[in-house]
Amino acid sequence: MDDLNAVMRERMEKAQELEREGIPIFPNGYPVAHHIIDLLDRFGSATGEELEAHEESFTIGGRIVSIRSFGKSIFMHLLDSESRIQIYVQKNHIQEADYRLVKKLDVGDIVRVTGRLFRTRTNELTLLVTDLVLLTKNLRPLPEKYHGLKDIETRYRQRYVDLIVHESVRETFRKRARIVQAVRDFLTSKGFLEVETPMMQPIPGGATAKPFKTFHNALGMELYLRIAPELYLKRLLVGGFDRVFELNRNFRNEGVSTQHNPEFTMLEFYQAFATYEDLMSVTEELFAHLCRSVNGGEFELDYQGHRIQLAGPWQRLRFLESLECIGNVPREAIQDPSRCAEYARGLGLAAERFEGHGKLLTKIFDLTVEPKLIQPTFVSHYPLEVSPLSRRNDEDPSLVDRFELFIAGKEIANAFSELNDPRDQRERFLRQLEARREGDEEAHEMDEDYIRALEYGLPPAAGEGIGIDRVVMLFTDSPSIRDVILFPHLRPEKKI
Repeated sequence: MDDLNAVMRERMEKAQELEREGIPIFPNGYPVAHHIIDLLDRFGSATGEELEAHEESFTIGGRIVSIRSFGKSIFMHLLDSESRIQIYVQKNHIQEADYRLVKKLDVGDIVRVTGRLFRTRTNELTLLVTDLVLLTKNLRPLPEKYHGLKDIETRYRQRYVDLIVHESVRETFRKRARIVQAVRDFLTSKGFLEVETPMMQPIPGGATAKPFKTFHNALGMELYLRIAPELYLKRLLVGGFDRVFELNRNFRNEGVSTQHNPEFTMLEFYQAFATYEDLMSVTEELFAHLCRSVNGGEFELDYQGHRIQLAGPWQRLRFLESLECIGNVPREAIQDPSRCAEYARGLGLAAERFEGHGKLLTKIFDLTVEPKLIQPTFVSHYPLEVSPLSRRNDEDPSLVDRFELFIAGKEIANAFSELNDPRDQRERFLRQLEARREGDEEAHEMDEDYIRALEYGLPPAAGEGIGIDRVVMLFTDSPSIRDVILFPHLRPEKKI
């Protein structure tokens, strides 16, 4: 820390010296005409002779990330938003005042330079500087030796520095943007309408989760940051939109882990006159589109040591079947609630008083099955108890027409045929209220307006939610959700 303070004092003194000399250290109004990536694309394969014959000058801007001085010659690397290039300052090719300024520049300063391209003796594409303007003086040094930012929490907390020093991090978020755009393009091409629904809701619904609470002073009412947009999107199906989707943030007041962040990006889409089985096909098509759009047409990718095959059709399993054949759970424990409770206790699991057989089976599934589902797998026919918004299965009313998609041992998507019988929905809300009274903070509350909407008539429909952050993790081989969220939530920084 003392070394850091010493360097910062030195930088501050240098900044003050420049200002005394009449050199602004935070000027404005100096636009750039070119981007480094464009120069690399145009001239990356050009020979030295070809560059010498090309008389065009280029004006670029960026951050200095390295400086090497050799007497009257100075080599630097300049980094902009997408790429970096070497620049060369030679005393005979620049004004005396600019040269004196260059001698006072530091790694981290942001400059605008103008010059012509050439190749050095080592054949590196380089810009010979004829004009230089300091745009921003760096007062806090970058990490030691440019690649010195190693502590993972510091990288998350100071993402702005992480982005400067790690090209791979910048590429992760560029790819994230391409994934989000590809999702939008795919759904729009399928006739889905993108909509926006409330982020603050009077009744939290659409998922089983604990919400964040706030208060609206003007309305004099409590509101909740949404845990899901589901119930509002289905209201739109009632209103006559047959296909809708929303790509936005959800908020859940729950634990933080490599798979969970308090706020996260969720895609939800709903299609009238469709079933959950139809959405299996749509999901396979969506991932095929992502492979073509952001993965170079490759349908295989590496994720944390696993080779994932994304070409469909994907494996399909029933929930109870998966417990037995993948989780190796004894059949009697699956069928008998008391044996199930005994088996769960042996795994270190315990049922709360408000949890029935179905909920305990899902806990066992999470522990014994989910981590083993490496290749894309649809698991369907979940217990009714854990699916309060899903349509009952016609053949077995204790189950619902629902699937979850698992890839690389993670839940990626959740979908089901929608429950559109308002009488059944009311009864399920009432059972959820009973669970809340018994201590289940994640159970649904009664939503009378949603019941009223169903009474007007929700067409047969299916809906799906896909965790965008986890999709990005998959396509970027990122082990933690914090790696794909620009500013993840962290505990307060310790004061020194």
